[in-house]
Order: sequence, then structure tokens, then C-alpha cells
Amino acid sequence: MNSTDSSTTFGKARKIVIKVGSSLVTNEGKGLDRNAIADWCRQMAALVHGDVQGTPREVIMVSSGAIAEGMKRLGWTSRPHEIHALQAAAAVGQMGLAQMYETELSAMGLASAQVLLTHADLADRERYLNARSTLSTLLEHKVIPVINENDTVVTDEIKFGDNDTLGALVANLVEADVLVILTDQKGLYSADPRKDPNATFIHEAKASDPSLEEMAGGAGSSLGKGGMITKIIAAKRAAGSGASTVIAWGREPDVLIRLFSGEAIGTLLTASTQKQQAKKQWMADHLQLRGSICVDAGAVQKIQNQGKSLLCIGMTAVQGDFARGDVIAICSPSGQEFARGLANYASFEAKLLCGKLSQDFEAVLGYSAEPEMIHRDNLVLLGR
Repeated sequence: MNSTDSSTTFGKARKIVIKVGSSLVTNEGKGLDRNAIADWCRQMAALVHGDVQGTPREVIMVSSGAIAEGMKRLGWTSRPHEIHALQAAAAVGQMGLAQMYETELSAMGLASAQVLLTHADLADRERYLNARSTLSTLLEHKVIPVINENDTVVTDEIKFGDNDTLGALVANLVEADVLVILTDQKGLYSADPRKDPNATFIHEAKASDPSLEEMAGGAGSSLGKGGMITKIIAAKRAAGSGASTVIAWGREPDVLIRLFSGEAIGTLLTASTQKQQAKKQWMADHLQLRGSICVDAGAVQKIQNQGKSLLCIGMTAVQGDFARGDVIAICSPSGQEFARGLANYASFEAKLLCGKLSQDFEAVLGYSAEPEMIHRDNLVLLGR
């Protein structure tokens, strides 16, 4: 990995998703590895507190290990195939997993939150937005979310299949800058180094490079369902929202601190487009919009010239039938579309909120979700 590229990628990263696999968390199935988890928590605390290059970061941990820990507690020596047995193991193991993260993060002066997700949570728009809002609120309060797949209730149809995929989906959900996949290998090789002595280490590549999937072998551990192929696919998913991915050995001393100090560790799989570029291009490319909002001249000026969010006080009319999370047009008093963005409220709510201040939302709707109709981070100006 080029040290300059690494320094740039990690030096600018403010929002980070870290994924650790079962073999690392449970020390190859021997039970939760308290020393390893404590060490990652110490490093995450350093990132959150700004001890690394003087830059405070927002950190989310995606941790495997519930099923493996449950197997150990239940005295099972091999991973079961029956879905209900896996769910039972997850229910038993998740208790210890969450408790250990809470204990170790608390010792570092940080609060933690357990978040269990299924694919259905991220496939359904309303639940997706609710999950994103919850995680954003936790990060604002410097709480570290510890996320795992909700193995206790999933079925084969809605399983992520592995936490590499979950890590990538969470990176997209929160619009992370970097996804760090900590594994039991140093990174990506041109072939399986355990079988091919001529395998060469890949320091850096584009996440979209199709040859990467051809290089990757099958699952490398009997505990998890993943393997290097799932990590490469996860990196490609994360790159879709502009996040680069690094695959590194989880037991490398101070791996997180050194990575975000700019040291070249592991394999860096870079995104072709920057985070905001990817998001704004996606919104700008929408061919069919479900609705629009007309705003007054003051709102036009604040959005165009000051980069402000769209507040309901500046809205004059709502057209169309749209839901929360839809891409909608923002139009000037003359009716000309000049921007578009992701709606925080559905059209029926927006009509009631036209001209209202955020402190009035609860009186009008009976509840309050977001203080703005479209946040500036979810808004793109057209023609720029």
C-alpha cells in the first residue's frame, strides 16, 4: 500500500465502521477473547477521543461472535446446520458478547449500544431510515453502536449470510468514510498463501477490480460463513457509497491506531468516487421523482449561496405523493427545479409543516422526527 494514499484515506476519515470476525472475537472458538476485545475497545476509544492525529472520529463496531460464544456456552463442538439451533446459540451468546463490549468500553469512558439488524430492516425504507437516524443520534452522543446480525429471529431468506456483508451495508447506511475489516489474515493475496507459495500480497487495488474476486478462495474458517471472497464483495458494496475498505490482521499490534495514523497496513481497496460525489450523483441521476416542494426566495438564497438545509419555514407548497426517504425536487418561486434531496417527511406531513418552525412540529403532527425537511448533507444543487 502506498503510504501517501493510506495517509490521505485514513487521515480524512471521520466516520468509521469496523468489522471483526468470529475467529478473532472468540479466539478460534475457545470463548470470547476478553483481551482482544479490550484491546480493540482501547483503540476505538483513542479514535473517538481524538487521540490519533488530534482528530475525533465516529466509530461503529460490527462484531461477529454471538453464535460461536453460544456454542461454547452450550458445550457444542461443531457449528449446527439447523436454523433454530443457530438461533438458540445466538440468543445465548449475544448476552455475553454485548456485556463484554459494554464492560470494556465503559472502562475507556465510553457508552455503548447494542443494535441487532436483519436484511429486512435495511430493505424496508421506513426501517432503513429509522435505523440510520438511531445510529446517527448515538454517534452524536459519542456512543459506540455494537452491531450484529439478529440471528435469533432471522430465517434463510433474510439472513445477511455473513457479517462482512453486514459491515458494508452499515457503512452505506451511515455513509461511512472507511470500512475496516479485521480478519485472521494479513490481507489479500493473489492466491491462497496456505496452498500457493508463490502467492503475492496485494497492498492496494480498486474495490471495483473484477480480478479480485477471481483471486479470492473459499471460506477460511470453520466458525464463520465468510472468507476472503465475502470481504472483496463487501468492499465493492461499500465503494458504491464512496467508502474505501481495508482488510487487515485483527491481532496486529495497535492496528486501528496505526491505520488512522496513516501507516500502510493490510490491503486497501479504494472507492472510485468520493462519498459525497457518489451520493449526489445518485440523487442527480434520478429520472422519476415522486414529488416536489416550492420554496420562497429566502430559502433559495440560503440553499444556493449558503449551503443550508431546507427548513419547513421556507416551504410554500408541496406537490406529489412521496414518502420519507424519497428523492424530491426543490423548486424556486417560479417553479424551476434548482435542487433535489432526500425528504425527511412524507408529502402529507410536509403539507402540514409548510411555513412552520421546527419547534412547532410536535404541536402540528403530534411528534417530531427531524428539524429540517431536507438536511444539507442529503441535498444536491443542480447544474453545479
